[in-house]
Amino acid sequence: MDVVKEIIDNSAIGPFSNGFKSVVLSLFASIVCALLVMLTILILNGSSITFHYGY
Repeated sequence: MDVVKEIIDNSAIGPFSNGFKSVVLSLFASIVCALLVMLTILILNGSSITFHYGY
């Protein structure tokens, strides 16, 4: 946990308040979770999806 705290303190959000840091980190975590869910759905249902390229 000390390593994560030091990385955050030395990053661009280091000088901001703890509330702002938690908002930024929770936003980042929610984006990563959404990407993992989309990847899982794509892996599970990818064979039934058809792609159409064109205009």
